[in-house]
Amino acid sequence: MFYKTLDQFLSQGAHALSRGPIALIFAEDAVELDTTLRHHRHCGFGTVVLFGARDLPLPDDLTDKVHHVTHDMRADNALPRAVNGVIRKSPGQWIFYCYNAEYLFFPFSESRTVGEMLAYHTEERRDAMLTYVVDLYAGDLRQCPNAVSLDDAWLDRSGYYALARPDPKNHNHPKERQLNFFGGLRWRYEEHVPESRRKIDRIALFRAKPGLKLREDHTFSDEEYNTYACPWHNNLTAAIASFRTAKALKSNPGSTFEIKNFRWHNSTPFEWHSRQLLDLGLMEPGQWF
Repeated sequence: MFYKTLDQFLSQGAHALSRGPIALIFAEDAVELDTTLRHHRHCGFGTVVLFGARDLPLPDDLTDKVHHVTHDMRADNALPRAVNGVIRKSPGQWIFYCYNAEYLFFPFSESRTVGEMLAYHTEERRDAMLTYVVDLYAGDLRQCPNAVSLDDAWLDRSGYYALARPDPKNHNHPKERQLNFFGGLRWRYEEHVPESRRKIDRIALFRAKPGLKLREDHTFSDEEYNTYACPWHNNLTAAIASFRTAKALKSNPGSTFEIKNFRWHNSTPFEWHSRQLLDLGLMEPGQWF
């Protein structure tokens, strides 16, 4: 299931989007591409679509299970353009998006599917879910110079905080039920990260509807989609365990030589289990038990 262009996929492969939930994987390179695809198939997504270079190495056992769309990830607005194209073709479907070497975790994800979680979230009259991008990094950069290691993955157990999100259209007063979240490597190495990319919040799970558009800053044109909870109680949140920032910091000439080790006194091994993320407060079950 290979498509030469995004337009070809949206015109000829739209039938694939009828089976949800839909996972959109954006590959900036081939690092941990196979594990990313397998992880999200295991989560229970009905359709998995891979966007990236034509020559990405796709394992034989996934060739018939993943829709591969040639997409230039270096182009301006590459991700929003693809996501918004899928939104137009799949109204009513729940959609998730992430990059390669990123892994979705949600409360009780070891024993429940993403479809079960989204069914409950829908019953709570929510059309989007806040996810925190939790930075992972290899424990030994001498052994893993690209900072990626599934067997020796670490994360920060503290150092996360939130600030009010100002509304430029309302004299910069705080937006209702919206916050900007910070922490992880983007906070510790903020001098190497552009200010517009320091947030760790992402509305990565949402339900498509006509007219909805994803913006460059990972927020949506419908402001209710950008809220962390409904007005009457807390809602489910999820986390994306991500090597993307660590990988970028070690591949960027301006930062790679200044970073000898990502570990610090607040580092802890990542256990690859939703319980650890719940205990650290990096996601919450809301009213779902």
